[in-house]
Amino acid sequence: MLAAPGRALDLHLRITAPRIGRDLPIILLSHGQGGSNYLSSSLGYGPLVQAWAAQGFVVIQPTHLSSKTLSGDSRVAAAPGAPLFWRSRAEDMRYILNQLAVLEATVPEIAGRLDQRRIAVVGHSMGGHTAGLLLGAQLTDEDGTRVSLVEPRITAGALLAAPGQGGADIHPAVAARMPAFRHPSFAEMTTPTLVVVGDEDVSPHFTTRGADWHADPYFHSPGPKSLLTLFGGGHMLGGVSGYDAAETTDESPARVALVAQLTGAFLRSTLYPGDASWQLANQALAENPSPLGRVESK
Repeated sequence: MLAAPGRALDLHLRITAPRIGRDLPIILLSHGQGGSNYLSSSLGYGPLVQAWAAQGFVVIQPTHLSSKTLSGDSRVAAAPGAPLFWRSRAEDMRYILNQLAVLEATVPEIAGRLDQRRIAVVGHSMGGHTAGLLLGAQLTDEDGTRVSLVEPRITAGALLAAPGQGGADIHPAVAARMPAFRHPSFAEMTTPTLVVVGDEDVSPHFTTRGADWHADPYFHSPGPKSLLTLFGGGHMLGGVSGYDAAETTDESPARVALVAQLTGAFLRSTLYPGDASWQLANQALAENPSPLGRVESK
């Protein structure tokens, strides 16, 4: 638990790290909302977190104020930005980066082992919106103010089933309830990013378009970017949010393993120029006679 003065609640974190190694790169992981209580918190996304730690990353997961685990707390309900907390979510990540020294002092297992020059952010669904803002995407607030929350210490990212364009592309009810989704802009998202989508991720409650809506952060942002399209993938991309999660309509351990492998490879090669992980992962996917997806880049 990280003390967070001025926040409705202190910031609860889970940190997952390799048992050995030093100068370890960092992944900040922003959870989505989802239908299950605890998956939309620091307790979710075990299939990805464990795989990334095995690849040599330290993964830091906050419980954002929008988490369903906090929905019964009157302090959260009364806090500015409720219930979506889109700004607070991004500020959680910046606060974590400001407090890395405190985290190292609090958690002896990671003390002196973090490479604070190599930081990435990953987000799923609503977490993808959060990650996009930190990577440079902008939006227009209710009062017409253009908002930029880009975090320069983050130099790589991955957006998993993230929201796409606003305007006529989002459902009118969403536009009315969630102004943050009305007018996003990916044109300023210049940080190298991997966008991951499922070709069956149709979200009629959110968008008037099909599954291609989730690929907008790739097509409407400048390079360098890559797009991983998962064949048969739904919104949970095979089950990334948790083990045996009931809301996973496209459960596939192989699909989850591919997401974990390719996101980890992309982030490592971006954080460490000259690292061949991404190139090798792409080659292996291209040579697979029955691939689970395809990659394109710009």
